[in-house]
Amino acid sequence: MRRPSSVRRGRATVATLVAGAAIAVVTMAVSHDSAPLVAQGTAPDFAKDVAPVLYRNCASCHRDGGLGPFSVLQADTVKAYADDIRDAVRTGYMPPWHADGPHGTFANDRRLSALDKQTIVRWVEDGAKLGDRGAHPAAPAFSSKWEIGTPDATFSMATDFVVPEKGTIEYQYFEVPTNLTEDKWVQAIEIMPGARAVVHHALVFARPPAAPVAAPAAAPAASSAPGGAPTAAPKPPISGDENNEFTDPPRIDQRNASPMRLGNLVGTTAPGTNVLRFPEGAALRLRAGSTLVFQMHYTAHGHEEKDRTSIGFKYATARPADQVIASQFLNGKFVLPAGKKDVMVPSTLTINEDVTLYGLFPHTHVRGTRWLYTLEKPDGTSEVILDVPRYDFNWQSYYMFAKPLVVPAGAKIVSKAWYDNSATNKNNPDATKDVRWGDQSWEEMQYTGILFSVNSRRFSPAPK
Repeated sequence: MRRPSSVRRGRATVATLVAGAAIAVVTMAVSHDSAPLVAQGTAPDFAKDVAPVLYRNCASCHRDGGLGPFSVLQADTVKAYADDIRDAVRTGYMPPWHADGPHGTFANDRRLSALDKQTIVRWVEDGAKLGDRGAHPAAPAFSSKWEIGTPDATFSMATDFVVPEKGTIEYQYFEVPTNLTEDKWVQAIEIMPGARAVVHHALVFARPPAAPVAAPAAAPAASSAPGGAPTAAPKPPISGDENNEFTDPPRIDQRNASPMRLGNLVGTTAPGTNVLRFPEGAALRLRAGSTLVFQMHYTAHGHEEKDRTSIGFKYATARPADQVIASQFLNGKFVLPAGKKDVMVPSTLTINEDVTLYGLFPHTHVRGTRWLYTLEKPDGTSEVILDVPRYDFNWQSYYMFAKPLVVPAGAKIVSKAWYDNSATNKNNPDATKDVRWGDQSWEEMQYTGILFSVNSRRFSPAPK
């Protein structure tokens, strides 16, 4: 994983500021309703003006035991990092957010308001005064190291996996039984890598128990439509285009054999995202007796590391109206020509039933530069639903809509990803080679995660 070059030298730099927070929380609590900026000519102080902004927008990562390398809950610590905080805020490097669009479009928008930015910059440039310590607002309380709070259930790999100091590590698979005796509805999910520096990404699947083998029976008569023609199999609620199906390269997994069945995708962690919270009334179903399958992608970082990744679930208090489905669509058949700077790769998702769309997760590797998602409606109109002009492999986000989108049957979601395979891309491992789909970060992907529910499958209110 490569980091942006630092903007300062000598003391902690902006790159150092976030080195421990390479996986930012998708659901960082952000409010854009800020208190009025202090009167012009009056120097802001930490207690009255800056602490409320940092507590509201930064403390979920920058706290003791959090992902950030220092805590914003201690005034003296914040003062020591004041110049770096100013530089990160002024450039927009922190809080990390790479999509365009107005505030309020996405529930997890991490951007500061203009007033909040001005307050922080003025505070630093006017001497970073701490103010009356007795006037500090109450610091937010965090119940545990988990961003979702103490999980209702936690499942971990049974043993440590030793990541070697160098070499290519193929995908590893670890099966973890849940031993659940009843179905559970999951409201929030967090994946906790044991060694973040070497976890490139992780996917967690839930494989329900195999259905019992039915007794042999006479073959049923073929179903036919009027006129004798066989009826077509029902379409899935969403389907990718012809580029969505491809032959994955064979993997040589010498440590843990690939499972025969993965199951349904339930959780994802990648640089920039490891928490998912679903809106009220929507949850993901975890079947009784399911086995969790951890698909782990490790990257060697120059010294041996041990990892034991965990996943935590917060359960809904009642059966929801909508069952969230985690899926994906992609283009696995592209070629990025050697030396080419601005190559666009499309992929199309067809909506076969009315669905509600909760979020999108664009994913490429180090050559990806931007993404654009357009919803094409059956009536011929279209609209941009996600524009990511500054895609950053080091800060990936699941963009969760503040108001989930109702998408009618017959619509299409067209994704476009752009890549820079030229020598001018400082992150490009080798500009002399054509690049295709591949698991490793020096290869590429055109992949989108998607969270949705099927409107015709809504549940009636749960019994009280």
